[in-house]
Amino acid sequence: MENKEFAEKLEIRTRKFAVSIIKLSVKIPNTSEGRVIKNQLTKSGTSIGANYREANRSRSKADFKNKIGICASEANETLYWLEIISDMQWMLPEEFEPVCNESRELLALLTSIGKKLS
Repeated sequence: MENKEFAEKLEIRTRKFAVSIIKLSVKIPNTSEGRVIKNQLTKSGTSIGANYREANRSRSKADFKNKIGICASEANETLYWLEIISDMQWMLPEEFEPVCNESRELLALLTSIGKKLS
């Protein structure tokens, strides 16, 4: 697979992930605590794809590396909020575990991309 094709597929994958985060966030309880977590989760989960798209349009290798680092950071934060949801037992594991798995995979992938640029 060429770099361009890989980049396009990862853009689609991160966009689909953002949609799954938005759909999951609807299931979070509408309490003051739940709203805080929902806001944080939605921000970080949708930011991954937005920042990845920006990375693909970066002006230099250094800019690309910086933006990939931001993507990985957002993926890690997203995983954190998903772990909080799990700890709070706000939904059944089967409702959020597929999203957790995708977050872990995206984090590993983005971290790997960042390391290859070092």
